Amino acid sequence: MKKLVVLTGAGISAESGIKTFRDSGGLWEGHKVEEVATPEGWLKNPQKVLDFYNERRRQLFEVKPNKAHLELASFESEWEVHVITQNVDDLHERAGSQNILHLHGELLSARSMHDERFKYRWTGDIRLGDLAEDGAQLRPDIVWFGEAVPNMAIAELSCSSADAMLIVGTSLQVYPAAGLVYAMEDSCPIIYLDPNAENSLHGIKSSRHFIIQKSACDGIDEALRMIRSL
Repeated sequence: MKKLVVLTGAGISAESGIKTFRDSGGLWEGHKVEEVATPEGWLKNPQKVLDFYNERRRQLFEVKPNKAHLELASFESEWEVHVITQNVDDLHERAGSQNILHLHGELLSARSMHDERFKYRWTGDIRLGDLAEDGAQLRPDIVWFGEAVPNMAIAELSCSSADAMLIVGTSLQVYPAAGLVYAMEDSCPIIYLDPNAENSLHGIKSSRHFIIQKSACDGIDEALRMIRSL
């Protein structure tokens, strides 16, 4: 089977009803990013951070995978599909995708604030006083701004051996994830599915890139037809 790497962002989950958090003013649900998505914010007010992510976690149980998630999972019968997602939800998993790499962590996971090796599946609220096995407070298993992205090396290796890349629902503005397009071979086709794709492809080195300026659900069939023809 040929190998397809799919890089997904907030746009694909938004069509399931998950808010993209960051508005035009740079706020996440009314909070400054540094308050709820940085190590400094955690140290200053861990309760505020826990409240923010507890609400995001509860929201997961109110939404379902959409057509784009489901079609990507189904495509595994035709290509070897590797999903690399910037999203922290579990919609790809629930849609049935088998090979998923979360770059920015997972809402349904908690870990020790001192040692990320102590990690647990977590479906309820995280509260102050919930401790890991090492005795440290549990925190959301989310990669915050200013923290290293542990899975980047794995993602880059996966991209380097791909026969094609599909980008869905991301502005390619958040690094290091956006840099994955540069891990592809020069001749590797890149299909970019996003309403604003035209504004985000500058600098991509692939000599074979294709733009579909549609939402994830509206454009997924066209994107997969294009990939089948490669």
